[in-house]
Amino acid sequence: MIHSMWQIDHRSNFNKEYILPKGVVEIIFNFSDGAPIVAQLQNTVHHLPHCFINGFNTTPIEIQLPGQQVFFGVVFQPLAIKKIFGCHAGEFADTTVDLTLIDASLQSLWHQLAAQDNFDKRVVVFLNWINDKCIDWLPQEQLINKFLYADNQHELSVQQLANAMCYSPRHLARKIVEATGMNTEEILLYKKYLHAVHLIHHTNLSMTAIAYQSQFSDQSHFIRSFKTYSKITPGEYKRNKSSVKGHLYKDVR
Repeated sequence: MIHSMWQIDHRSNFNKEYILPKGVVEIIFNFSDGAPIVAQLQNTVHHLPHCFINGFNTTPIEIQLPGQQVFFGVVFQPLAIKKIFGCHAGEFADTTVDLTLIDASLQSLWHQLAAQDNFDKRVVVFLNWINDKCIDWLPQEQLINKFLYADNQHELSVQQLANAMCYSPRHLARKIVEATGMNTEEILLYKKYLHAVHLIHHTNLSMTAIAYQSQFSDQSHFIRSFKTYSKITPGEYKRNKSSVKGHLYKDVR
């Protein structure tokens, strides 16, 4: 059910954080003190609740950072969201939703997690909560989960992907939309963008080489697609990237 877990607990030197679309669905528990944290997504202002879910974004999030940031996050296998909460993960794309309105038990869980003083203890508490949720995976569902978070397979055609997943193209499209809010063609382009972000962040390859390895048809297509999701060019991302992939920080306190 779970892909990974993470925690941020530090004082920020910046006022703003820009988070590029990163192709995950995650639940985030916010333990930061002070006024509600303001986030802007698709020109809509959100006040981040104590526990919220965020799906596959196709546009950046701008966050007004608190002085002290304390977040605990759980990245889920996309198809697990429906099995756990009764809602498709695609419903949470490009938005933040207060998860306690969907599952009241998250309110108690937030308090249990807030009472812990380190990451390892929070992991134990969350695993104890999630272990009560029994999930039976179909082999095809496992393949979709692995595909969505894989670093490769962005070079496949729709038909090739459907064959690999053992679905018809139409049935696969429905499953992909449910998980991400995008259709199959859109998710394949999105994965090219994600692959490019990974290469820019972790290699010294030229932009031409990155475009080629990410399977874009040409440099123009690469820049245009990258900017569609990130609102900046690949070059701008490379010049301003931080130590955390997909995260940019601005306005020093």
